[in-house]
Parts: sequence; C-alpha cells; structure tokens
Amino acid sequence: MRRPGDVYEWQICRSSMIYCHNRLVPHSWNVAVLVENGVAPFELGVACEVFGTDRGEQGLPTYEFALCSESTSPVRTKSGFRLIATHGLERLREADLVIVPPIDEPAPPEVSRSVSNALSEAVEAGSWAAALCSGVFVLGEAGLLGGGKAAVHWYKAADFRSRFPGIEVDESVLYTANPPIFTSAGTAAAIDLCLHLVRVRSGARTANAIARRMVVPPHREGGQAQYIELPVPTSADTMGPVLDWMQRNLRRELTVTELARRARMSPRTFARRFRTETGTTPHHWLTTQRVARAQRLLEDTDSTLEVVADSCGFGNAAALRHHFLRRLSVTPTEYRHTFRDRG
Repeated sequence: MRRPGDVYEWQICRSSMIYCHNRLVPHSWNVAVLVENGVAPFELGVACEVFGTDRGEQGLPTYEFALCSESTSPVRTKSGFRLIATHGLERLREADLVIVPPIDEPAPPEVSRSVSNALSEAVEAGSWAAALCSGVFVLGEAGLLGGGKAAVHWYKAADFRSRFPGIEVDESVLYTANPPIFTSAGTAAAIDLCLHLVRVRSGARTANAIARRMVVPPHREGGQAQYIELPVPTSADTMGPVLDWMQRNLRRELTVTELARRARMSPRTFARRFRTETGTTPHHWLTTQRVARAQRLLEDTDSTLEVVADSCGFGNAAALRHHFLRRLSVTPTEYRHTFRDRG
C-alpha cells in the first residue's frame, strides 16, 4: 500500500500528522502534479520547489516527481507562457501524492471525465490528493471531497459554496487535512500545506530545512482572517520586535501586561493589535512557539523531558506533556521516537 498512514491534522497543529509514530516513516515518495491549461505558475512553482528539487547533497530526501497532463500539447499557464508535461494521466495512478494546483482561471474548469477518473482511481489506490488554492474545485468536480471540509480562498468561498453545497467550507484556515484529501487556501497557503505534507512524510527536521532554504516559516500561526482586510500592518507600531523578543525569552513567564508595556500600548490595545497582526492571541502564539521549540529539542538533543520543559518555558514535564497532547495529540516521548534524528 502506497498510502503513508491514516492522519488527521489542520493548519494550527491541534493534531499533528505523526499518527504513524509506531514506525519510521520512509523518505521515498512518488509525487505527481496535474497541469492543464490555465494552471497558476506560483502554486505550480511551490510544488516544484518543495517536491521537485533535488536536495540529496544536503542530506534531505529526494522525491520522485512528475508533471502530468491530459494534453500531449504544450500547456498554457495563467501567465501566458507554455510548458510541457512529460507524463500523461496514467502517472497520477502511480503516485503516492497527487497535487492539483489551480487550473481555473478565469473561471472554474469543466473537469474532463478522463481527469476525474484518473484522480478518483489514484485516491482509490491509496494516493493522497492535495489541492492548492482553487485546485479544490477540481477535486470537487471529481467527487473526491465527499461530505467533508475544505479550505477555500476567502475570495472564492461563495462561488465554491454555490457549486458544491454539500461540502463544508472553511475560509478561515490556511489548509485542512482529512486524509486522503488535503486542501489549502489562496496562493502562499500552498507553501504551508506542502511543507506540512513534507513534515508528515519525512519529519519536522526535513520540513524545517526546506523552509529555511525557501526563507519561509515552517509553520504560520493564524488563518486567512488576518489577510482579508489588513494584509500588511499600516502602523509603525508593528508586533515584529515584540514577537522577536518573545521568541528569545520563551523560558520567562510572559504576561500581556509586560508585553504591552514593551510595545508601549495599553494591555487592551496590545491584545487587539496582536490578534489583528498575527491572527491569534498572545497566549496561543506563545504556546505554539514553546511547543515548536520543544519539538526541535526533542528532535535534536538527548535532554530529559524536564530539561526540555524548562528550556521552553513550560516549567515541568507534566505541563509539556499536557500541551503536546493538546496541540499534537501525541506525547513528547512518542514524538521523539518518531522524529529523533537517527543519523
């Protein structure tokens, strides 16, 4: 069976996609990307960068990777240039992961029976299918979303609801994961989902290494809400310096009052501004960063759980275990067993 395991997760990491922690997850993965006329170059490029780039010299996994199309002619991209897919639809049926970037510009496509059948057969054979941005329309047309939940770009959410009334739309999150189906919201959320899939398949260390090479965060906190009305903070009182300071002082007991004083705001203004710029609360953001640091320490060191907990600001192993179970649905020991660097 090519399917790497039964996993349940979403973008804020309430349940980590490491439920396959009872065995070492192999690095080899067969990835196929569907490209048709109107394909969006950015999301396609994300898939190529994350899965199609050979990083073997860096000690990172190299995935089997192919662009697939129903057409034997050059495929026209949304930006006007053309590209040639080297494989036909049969390659989708062989894949462990099928990625569907947006191919719906200027309007959602009429998915051909051949494409729909190829996607359905791939999933039935055990493949995972990941829709990037409005590629979710293609999965919907292929009948692969069932009665589940899908992440949809906030700008296209109304259109999607009209077209697929039986699908629960979540326009607040960056991505959803309901294996074997994964969906992501607009544009840059494709990066979030692809890195998430790498983390599932090859571990946090690999995902973090790829993120560093791409100069992007391995995980973004918050959802789409922070981007709808205020894409970029317009005031000079940005949270950036405070966030940096918080990350450098995770071991300390940090209160909203102290953080607001450092930001030169009232606690109420600080809390409101923090949510506007990050999409979450100071406490939630801080806990996420502490869990992330604990993950790195568990992966890279032999420190005891008490030492890890103290280093991250949780105080003791019991608190560390509590937050791990709540955020990742596994214990710190189970996490270390799965992702500890064995090199």
